[in-house]
Parts: sequence; structure tokens; C-alpha cells
Amino acid sequence: MANNKVTFGLKNVHYAVLENDDGEVTYQEPIPVPGAVELALEPRGDLFEFYADNLTYYSVQSNQGYDGTLEIADVPQSFLVDVLGEDLNIMDGVITETTTAKTKSFALLFEFDGDQHKIRHVMYNCTANRPSIGSSTKTESTEPNTNELTFVSSPVIVDGKPLIKTKTTRTVPLGVYNEWFNGVFIPSESDGQLYAADFIGVKL
Repeated sequence: MANNKVTFGLKNVHYAVLENDDGEVTYQEPIPVPGAVELALEPRGDLFEFYADNLTYYSVQSNQGYDGTLEIADVPQSFLVDVLGEDLNIMDGVITETTTAKTKSFALLFEFDGDQHKIRHVMYNCTANRPSIGSSTKTESTEPNTNELTFVSSPVIVDGKPLIKTKTTRTVPLGVYNEWFNGVFIPSESDGQLYAADFIGVKL
């Protein structure tokens, strides 16, 4: 299969709650986030340049992950509870935001389409802000509201590896590709080269 010339579209957005127990990172099973509209990721980190002999003598980039914005049709109730720590009262049928809510980090999984093949991604350590709330009056035409989730994607150490994100290529094994949204993929390492891997989240 040839490489993509272009990518487009966004679908199959999932989140998987990150559990960090004394430095041991695991993930819960990924949960779908329906109604994906747009995803924007801006790199975080500075480029340091040192000048000598009238030229750039040395330069280094600090990779601190990404600032992200995810626009979706509506924020799932499960995300409000699992990630943002809101209280769900099953008896009363209400969900309540409190000042004592404890948020959790999560992996973000998603898919871009392409002219040759679909690319599947995972970002390993995201922290979300509370979504904005708003609506407007109906006019001659009804335009649905959308919600924006802003988040920060930071590095996390998993099995000794500082991970930010991973994505599939055209040579990814079919078994890995098909199971992408069933668990959080963790690349293995041998002699400095990434090769076959496993998933954290569910047993395959």
C-alpha cells in the first residue's frame, strides 16, 4: 500500500483513563466519544538557539507535548464522571460539578482518514479543562451546538519509555491495527528500535 498524499477527516475518538500507581502506568478500557467535529494540536516547548562565530552554533528543541482542542457534538456523561470527576447521583438522575472534583489524566485515541489508508493515533497523557457551556436561540434554521474540550498532552513514562504519542503506518500489522481501540498500544523497544508491541487496557 502506498503512503498517503493527504489526510482528512476525524473519527473513532476514544478516551482511556490513565491510572498511575506509584509510577506504574496502566489504562482502563477505551471509551468512545461520538460526534467528533475537529481536533487541533499545537506543539508545546521552546527552540533554544546558541550563537557563536556569527552563526547558529547549537540548537535544541524542548518537547513538552501539545496543547489540544477537541470540538465534539456533546461531552459524554461518562467523560464528565470518569475524567472530570463530576458526581453522578443514580437515585436522583442528576450529575453535579463540585469544587472538590478530582480530575484524571487519560489517553486520547483517534483516527484520520487518507487517500490511501486510515491513520490511527494515541496520545498517552492528556489532562482536560472543563468544557465551556453555551447555546443560542433558534432561528429559521436550527444549527446544533458543539462543545470544545481543551487539554494538555504531556509526556509520561510507560515501561521506562517517555511517551507522548504514537500513530500507525502503512506497514502496521493487521492485528495491531484492528485492535487499536480495544486497548492503549505501548511500543516495545529493542536496540533502540521500536518494533512489535502490546496493549495496556484489556487482554486481547
